[in-house]
Amino acid sequence: MNTSIFLRRVLPAILLVALAVGGFYWTTRTKPVAVVLKSVDRGIVESTVVNTRAGTVEACQRTRLSTIMGGRIEFLGVKEGDQVKKGQLLMKLWNDDQKAQQTLAEAQRHTASQRVKEVCTAADSARREADRQKSLKAQGYVSEAREDAARSEADARQAACETARADVAQAKARINVTKVEQGRMTLYAPFDGTVAKIVGELGEYSTPSPPGVPTPPAIDLIDESCLYIKAPMDEVDAPKIRAGLPVRVSLDAMPKQPLPGKVRRVAPYVSAVEKQARTVDVEVDFERPASGRLLVGYSADVEIVLSSSKNVLRVPTSALIEGHRVMILNAQTGKLEERKVKTGVANWEFTEIVDGLTESERIVISLEREGVKIGARAVAVEK
Repeated sequence: MNTSIFLRRVLPAILLVALAVGGFYWTTRTKPVAVVLKSVDRGIVESTVVNTRAGTVEACQRTRLSTIMGGRIEFLGVKEGDQVKKGQLLMKLWNDDQKAQQTLAEAQRHTASQRVKEVCTAADSARREADRQKSLKAQGYVSEAREDAARSEADARQAACETARADVAQAKARINVTKVEQGRMTLYAPFDGTVAKIVGELGEYSTPSPPGVPTPPAIDLIDESCLYIKAPMDEVDAPKIRAGLPVRVSLDAMPKQPLPGKVRRVAPYVSAVEKQARTVDVEVDFERPASGRLLVGYSADVEIVLSSSKNVLRVPTSALIEGHRVMILNAQTGKLEERKVKTGVANWEFTEIVDGLTESERIVISLEREGVKIGARAVAVEK
């Protein structure tokens, strides 16, 4: 068989086999995975910590008032929501018996005061008589016994005068006692504020809170002019937090109004809540008031800024692989490759890149997609 005949008969078969093998390879090879790329840019990266459970808006001054003694409510001068001034009478229990005791004590003081006038006037007269007898004795007109008797009488009258004055002081003290007793049956506002809640109605019996018994207070008074946030932070983060650090406050009731604040105080102890992590309470002051009215008890979240780096290279934190690595797409080979990087300040959103990447370089951010792994063929797609 000559060469021309061989080529005419065998070559088409060889080409057919080659096409079949190529087609099989083309149809069975792994398709490139679609990945989303993002350029490395510059911006602010902050190291922050957040509360473990929802914080609460608290009032700087809040008091739950109860009378020291129990009794029937005779006067209720406010209602829930009223604005009150410091020293304003809020509630008074029945105390006619104590008023009667005060009236009796005042009458006794009046009687004692009149007795002082009587006895002390007689004492002054006896003292003058003793002085006259002393003068007459010096001239030899009276005996020594007469002069001694006059002096003793004056001393006795003076002692009676002092006793009468002591009775007046005792009567005044008794009046003060009755006033203190009446004070145990009244409630006055200790500061300007708003009446949040009242327990009891006119004519009902009000019971004070004994030690260790959680009896509801008669009147709950809140000063709304000064508010702050109290939030629990994980005990692991507590050593990093100090007074004066900037804070971003987010309120569930006002989701579009993040408010700036500052750490006022870090609790000096750890709170252990049953079935929950140990936490440290942090108090945060608002730097400016909210545009709407803040209510005591609103839930709030706080984000404390521990440190901040400005105008640095950064990548999304979710794009980092364990071991300080990122994934890039090699434009020449069309395959995914890893690259080691050195990181700096980080938070849940961004991580600072100190070394390993340059600005505008693109990295893979769709790590969660199936098939995205080192060495896989990939193509870039829009997010």
